[in-house]
Order: sequence, then structure tokens, then C-alpha cells
Amino acid sequence: MSTPEILAAQHNDESFDTIWDELVWRGLIHVSTDEGELKQLLSGDPITYYCGFDPTAPSLHLGNLVQLLLLRRLQLAGHKPLGLVGGSTGLIGDPRESAERVLNPKETVAEWVGRLQAQVSRFLSFEGENAARIVNNLDWFGPLSAIDFLRDVGKHYRVGTMLKKDAVAARLNSEAGISYTEFSYQILQGLDFLELYRQYGCVLQTGGSDQWGNLTSGTDLIHRVEGASVHAIGTPLITDAEGKKFGKSEGNAVWLDPELTSPYAFYQFWLNQDDSLVVTLLKIFTFLSRAEIERLEEAVRTEPFRREAQRALALEVTSVVHGADAANAAVLASQALFGNGDLQALDRETLESALRELPTVRARPSDAIAQLLVETGLTSSLSESRRAIGQGGVYVNNRKVDDEQATIGEHLLDGRPVVLRRGKKTLAGVFSA
Repeated sequence: MSTPEILAAQHNDESFDTIWDELVWRGLIHVSTDEGELKQLLSGDPITYYCGFDPTAPSLHLGNLVQLLLLRRLQLAGHKPLGLVGGSTGLIGDPRESAERVLNPKETVAEWVGRLQAQVSRFLSFEGENAARIVNNLDWFGPLSAIDFLRDVGKHYRVGTMLKKDAVAARLNSEAGISYTEFSYQILQGLDFLELYRQYGCVLQTGGSDQWGNLTSGTDLIHRVEGASVHAIGTPLITDAEGKKFGKSEGNAVWLDPELTSPYAFYQFWLNQDDSLVVTLLKIFTFLSRAEIERLEEAVRTEPFRREAQRALALEVTSVVHGADAANAAVLASQALFGNGDLQALDRETLESALRELPTVRARPSDAIAQLLVETGLTSSLSESRRAIGQGGVYVNNRKVDDEQATIGEHLLDGRPVVLRRGKKTLAGVFSA
């Protein structure tokens, strides 16, 4: 079952009068243009709306997933999505708070455009009256000369207003400053909205709330040039329990590409979410009904030790991003690694993928388990290793180790990696040398 089919099957919640009411309940409206007009707009005839994704990396990440799911929610409500992958804006990148972006080679960006287009397409349906379209802003920026850009677009922008945008103001007050290249990004995004308005009648753009200055650049430009009112929605930023944003610029990105973040690691990320965040994440990242989420919220309050909400969150989001088979494999791997399942039942690829997320070491059959505990960091010394074994707290492939002098021996003979565990939750992987 494809991702759009999974999401369509899940979207059966009739407890909301309008899609706007559902978006508000799910906490997806952090900032927006006129709420009353937006509610009326989304409750009426189908509209065309868009979200843009810049190819500044080879994959989209968790922050982008908010927008992908929002695109799909609105499509399920009958509206027509445009998924824009910025072949032009990806060559520049929007301003970061810290410093200038590294400008990637054009050939690299072109390759990434194809990757991101494929990722965006997985979340949308391209059939029916509200079929999605994938667009690339290189189609209108490519033929545009610098003179035409300045004459036809630049004249509608006031530098004073541009300087007040949060991202620009932050950089102006930093040691790094800001180049004219990144300063101009908001004009480029504004022109995107104008072109999509002209070509497809697009009247709504969505994006993260940290992009609000760029979002309103488009609404303002369309108002000046076309005399029309269009809208924007800024979704909340996704942060950890300490309030730190997840994203590639922060160095803690959770990628949607399984080669960059394995399905097992992806599943574990959601499984390990704090009780204080899990209900918020269920609302934003799943299509579970309000009744089911409220039931899970009660479970967090009354029986937090069961972590039912976290398990539901991890399974739902991993299924949507990587498919049901990969999600179920991640569940089985998680259970088996922690002693609640059969490690031998896991296929080798799944096992190796899971162990890549752990400390690992290469060993020969004659190597002592006590020494491997030290080399993997599960203990700090041989004496601590022997003490842990003597206390019955060391396991190899979920079998308790009784002999302090035991070697890894026969566990390595079939070529499969070995799971070394201390206690209930401290794991490492052992591969054949």
C-alpha cells in the first residue's frame, strides 16, 4: 500500500466540522493570514495551494515531513496541491540565523532536485479531480534575465520592509552579516507564489513558522501586482524536550531517506520521545482520529510506563514514511534486540541496519566477551566486565553469559553480527573481523 493510500485509509475522522477545525486542533496553525477568511476558503470549493522544498541536501527531513503531511491533509479535504522543488532557490538557500550557506555545485543541486521530487511525490495522489502536480521554479527563473528581474519584480519590494524580516534582522546583527544573495531570497520565494498564482490560480502557501517572512513576501507581492488577496499558513517548529529545533542546520536531522536514517533508527527516534511531547507529535505526524489520540493521551497520564502512545507514534509515522513492512521489521528488531523477541528470526539486513545505530566492534571467535564489553564501551574496565558477568547482567544474542572467561566463539561462526547486551537497555554490535 502506497503512502497516499495509507493516509487515505486512516483519514476517517468525522469529529471535525471543517478541515480548518482539524488543523487547529492538531496544533498545525502557529501563524497565518486572516483566520476567518482561511476557514471559509478551506470549507468552500477546492483551492490550489503549495509548499516549496529547496534541494539544499540529498533528502528531506523531519521538519519537511510536517509540510508533506499537511499537503496530504488538505488534498484529502478536496484541495489541489502543488509540490514545488526549488531548482533555482536550492542554488542559494534561505538565510540561516548563524552564517552563510555553502553554495552547492549546480550539478549536485540538479541531482538533489530529482531525489526530493520523488520524496514529495510519495505523499501525494496524482489521480482524480484534485490530482497533485510537482513543479520546479527553475522553469520560470531560468529564462529570467537579471534586468527583467529587477524591473518587473524588484521594484515592488522596499528595502526597509525586507530588513525587518526576522531571518534577515538576525543575520544583520550577527558577526557573519548577510550577503546580497541570501538577502534576495525572500524576493525569489515571493515570485514563486506569484507565478503559481498566475499559472494555476494558487491562493495558499504553507511552510514552517520560521519562514513567515518569506511566506508573506509572496502574499504581499501578489497583492501589489495583481490586487488579489492570497493566504499563508506557518506551522510550528518541531523541537525536542529542551526546545532545540530538529534540522540539518542543527546537526541532528532525522532524514526521510532510509540510506541516511535507517527505518530502525527512524522508529527508535519516535519511540524515545518524551511523555511531555508525544501527544503533540501524535496530532501533527499521524492521521489517527481525535478519539484515538485522546485515548492515548489518557494512557500517558495513567500508565506512562507502558509507553503505548510512543509505540503508536513510532509505528504510524514509520509506516507512512517507509512502508508497513519496514515499520513492522523495525518493531521486531526493537523487540528482539532488547530481549523480547527472536534475534534469529530477523533477516540479516534488518539486524545489521539496527546494529549500525549502536557502538560496534569487530572480533574473532577467540576474543573474550569481557574484553569486547570494554571495547564497545558497555563497561569501562575488564574488572567491571567480569563483575557484570558474575552478577548475571551480560547477554550475547539474548542468552545470559555465565562464564567470566567466555569467548564470543560460536556466535560468530555463521557470519551474522552478534548482539552484546548489558542489563536491559545497553547494547552493542559485534561483527566478524
